[in-house]
Amino acid sequence: MTYRLLADVTVVVHGAFVLFVLFGGLLVLRRPRVACLHVPAAAWGAWIEFAGTVCPLTPLENWLRAQAGQSTYSSDFVERYLMPLIYPASLTRELQYAFGGLVLVVNAILYAIVLWRRRQRAPR
Repeated sequence: MTYRLLADVTVVVHGAFVLFVLFGGLLVLRRPRVACLHVPAAAWGAWIEFAGTVCPLTPLENWLRAQAGQSTYSSDFVERYLMPLIYPASLTRELQYAFGGLVLVVNAILYAIVLWRRRQRAPR
């Protein structure tokens, strides 16, 4: 039971990290200091997608599930709704490139807005 719970928590943390990677730039719009956390997270997320490698949270979750005696996912909320978002069954190399590009484009736009706002506030 404990391993299963830890595996579910790992999925939730993984999902939250994915959301932070993609949309953390929105936090930077309100709190610019968050950039020191978001820039490395976004770089990591893009690198994982472009390199075609696996985030360390994935093997951790799989190990925890194995320790819990689970070989397949059951139909609870976390496994049914979050797992397909984080680990889509139809994930191809081209889709990984698209996800990596999406991370870069979304964050480039958000950081351009942050820089534009800073320039607007700076004394002339």
